[in-house]
Amino acid sequence: MECSTTSHDASSISDEVLLARFAQGDPHALDLLFSRYRALAYRVAYRLLGQEADALDAVQEGFINALKNIQRFQGRSTFKTWLLRVVSNAALDLGRKRSRREAYGCESLGSLGAEDEPAMPGREPSFGMEQQDLRRQLDLALATLPEAQRQTLVLHLEGELSYREIAELLQISIGTVMSRLFYARQRLKCVLTPCVES
Repeated sequence: MECSTTSHDASSISDEVLLARFAQGDPHALDLLFSRYRALAYRVAYRLLGQEADALDAVQEGFINALKNIQRFQGRSTFKTWLLRVVSNAALDLGRKRSRREAYGCESLGSLGAEDEPAMPGREPSFGMEQQDLRRQLDLALATLPEAQRQTLVLHLEGELSYREIAELLQISIGTVMSRLFYARQRLKCVLTPCVES
């Protein structure tokens, strides 16, 4: 008996089951997997790039790359971890291309955070403006981090990955993950403290 998966019961199906269904010829299973992680992938790409349009491009490119290389996923990590690696690599590649295209330095730093994430409904307008300003400051501060630290921090905070998952994803030790996160947080603290105190 053929069973159609509704959006209501799709959330209860594990990634492994959906991957098995895809391997057996069900293309809808992969659509469900991608839709499950679309918002998370966008948050990671947005924090790495700082612009909505670039983040959407990176997610699209990442999902295309994941689709092309789905047979390379061997289950040594979770599908979520593997997909976020593909998306974060696409975002970093896009960021490098953008940097090469732009005039030296100032233009790219000034544009980070120019496009804001949607404000939360039901809040005071002043709260939304404060949130946008904080997000802009965070985006600028993230841009000052070395790429490896930025990627590690974003995967941990926005991608919701554990130290072990990040270590497996980036093929580094847990100690290196901890070190990168420590130095990234220290750098952000130095950059953001004057903004918060002013």
